[in-house]
Amino acid sequence: MKQWQRWLMVGTLMSMSIIGFFGCGLQFNDHDKDVLKVGAIGFASTLEPTENYFSWVVVRYGIGETLVKFNDTMGTEPWIALKWSVGDDNQTWTFTINDKVTFSNGRKVTAQAVKESLERTFEKSQRAKTFFNYDRIEANGQTLIIHTDKVYPNLPGLLGDPLFLIVDVQSEREGRNFAVDGPIGTGPYVATSFTKERAELEANKHYWDGTVPFKRVEVPAINDANTRAMALQSGDVDMAINIGPGEYDLFKDNKDYVFEESSSLRDVMVRMSQNGALADANIRAALIAGIDRESYAKTLLKDTFIAGKAPLPPSLGYGFKQVKASNQYSPENARKLLAQSGWVDTDGDGYVDKDGQDLVLDFYTYTSRPELNLYAEAMQADYKKIGIGINIKIVDYSVIDELAKSGAYDLMISSVVTANTGNPVWFLKQYWGSNIDGANPNNGSGYSNPRYDELLALAGSTMDSTTAHNAIISAQQILLDDNAAIYLGYPKINLVGKNYMKGIHTSPCEYYIITKDLKKE
Repeated sequence: MKQWQRWLMVGTLMSMSIIGFFGCGLQFNDHDKDVLKVGAIGFASTLEPTENYFSWVVVRYGIGETLVKFNDTMGTEPWIALKWSVGDDNQTWTFTINDKVTFSNGRKVTAQAVKESLERTFEKSQRAKTFFNYDRIEANGQTLIIHTDKVYPNLPGLLGDPLFLIVDVQSEREGRNFAVDGPIGTGPYVATSFTKERAELEANKHYWDGTVPFKRVEVPAINDANTRAMALQSGDVDMAINIGPGEYDLFKDNKDYVFEESSSLRDVMVRMSQNGALADANIRAALIAGIDRESYAKTLLKDTFIAGKAPLPPSLGYGFKQVKASNQYSPENARKLLAQSGWVDTDGDGYVDKDGQDLVLDFYTYTSRPELNLYAEAMQADYKKIGIGINIKIVDYSVIDELAKSGAYDLMISSVVTANTGNPVWFLKQYWGSNIDGANPNNGSGYSNPRYDELLALAGSTMDSTTAHNAIISAQQILLDDNAAIYLGYPKINLVGKNYMKGIHTSPCEYYIITKDLKKE
């Protein structure tokens, strides 16, 4: 039995024993209706929204909101902004700020407050400039005008990314420390205590968009899927974010739980360095051909994933069937590719070697998403069959961002939302756009293709949707032809709660978890 199979079996047995311990069909009718407890993956070390990707937590926990909100088809809808329009030059965007919106300290949200918030984000976050740049921002009453440096057809969608959540900058000038105390936002809840291990929130008494259902929210960080299952079954939490594949059968058809599941915009992928041994396209092609992605999706992850092929999942509709992926699963072809570059097992130790050195690669993964380690172990076993050694290195999520920038990896697995702004151009540029003179610091892999850059520039600037659509498909084909990365699979996402929980809903973007619509009945 393979190691990953043992791991999956252990997880399933643990989950079964949990049910035996706590009892099948156990009801928790004595739950406190004023308190919500949510089991989540804890990856943020602060609540400073401009640091790393911690803004996701601020929005997910109902602390912050953005100008626009995404619906279930990733279309943009009004949120803090009531409406918006673009001028004839396609670079002058006018947003009308909802006159009813207030910050959690009671201060009204004006266009000037929004202007200060956006300017703060650009001042503190290098990542903001990878979305768009502006020449100036004007504020007059509730009217906000953004003059961009060039055409950004999807500017409202870009502003829907959690990075651009609106905070009260005045409160920071008055002494509030956003990293420690959390930002003053516009959401239904306010942070009262936060560590990486636990967040505590209270109702925003100044909330602008209806009644806040809970007086208090507690969010313990539970990074292990089995432990989240145990916490949900024991009643330690009322709902859990993303139950692992090994626990699906325990909740999905169980009347004691609400199980919400949907196709995600995520791509679980492995970035490959374009340096060292992996500068050789044959080795990258062998790494793609040497793994059985169909088996991973069906057996390892119990059909909770779609097998990978292209950078963008089929749910987005960007030519998934149209693009052609070579290097289908074939250990024999993988060994031939390695041999073409001089990598053969000359000493009979089971690993291919060249110039006296075995081909051994460092593979980075992190713990907060259990499927990533399952993938890593399965890939390690498959690569051993073709003579490649893999050193799995498990790190904290916060390290991944720095590794991505430095390029100090051979292989690095990530679970990434591919259309966080309703459009995949930002994702495709962020991970594979050329990093010339530091222009794209998040791509430290060394991958660069001028034609790919041209296509993304076209897709990100044209107001013609057909032209943009075709450019994105062509850009994906270049990545596949260049063996730029390994696209493992596309997961489904889920939220699971006790059957007294109402208003649980999964959104493809995964931004909206603790909302004003969650209730207990």
